[in-house]
Amino acid sequence: MTAQLNPRGDVAVLVPAAGAGVRLGPGRPKALRLLAGEPLLVHAVRRLAAAPSVHTIVVAAPATEVTAVRELLAAVAPVTVVPGGAERQASVAAALAAVPAGPEIILVHDAARALTPPELVESVAAAVRGGRDAVIPVLPVVDTIKEVGAGEVVLGTVDRSALRAVQTPQGFRRSVLTAAHAAAGDPLTDDAGLVEKQGVTVGCVPGSEYALKITRPFDLALAEHLLAAAE
Repeated sequence: MTAQLNPRGDVAVLVPAAGAGVRLGPGRPKALRLLAGEPLLVHAVRRLAAAPSVHTIVVAAPATEVTAVRELLAAVAPVTVVPGGAERQASVAAALAAVPAGPEIILVHDAARALTPPELVESVAAAVRGGRDAVIPVLPVVDTIKEVGAGEVVLGTVDRSALRAVQTPQGFRRSVLTAAHAAAGDPLTDDAGLVEKQGVTVGCVPGSEYALKITRPFDLALAEHLLAAAE
């Protein structure tokens, strides 16, 4: 049986968490690395569970860690844990297949965005509920962006006014995400990219500075600082 949170919720959240996290250095799978003494996955699930619209959370864990992840999260929230795949796309598909009948809004969220606030989860869900087929949270690009060619030579400066940095959770109408995964070809690291390939219009909502992706040791240190400041 799939675990439930809010029985009146209309949102299922898929958390692909099977990645190795090579850029964080040697150690356990990325989602199980510690942030302030707790795994990234625990921080992420705790915040997802605090969003009132969330009915179901399905985590795709490393195949060798399914039991350990299930035990780890048992004290955090009622969560379904399934084996993930070698690629992120396969992990999302495995989690999607475990969603029970009921929720018609599906969010896909990176465990590495461990500090994402529940308010952002609600914002993305509300946009799908309001009629969007697909929604992504975004932030304006603040750095100057250069196009660089062979020999590390600058070819030009890119107009950043229309550029956005994409975060998660990304939200979808269930039928849209299911169809996109059924038609998926080459693996992509972004579910919005899958639905774009199907001709679906993707909307945007404002993201959050707290939804940073923890990829490198510096990101982990920054997240530690943000947690300490919040406390």
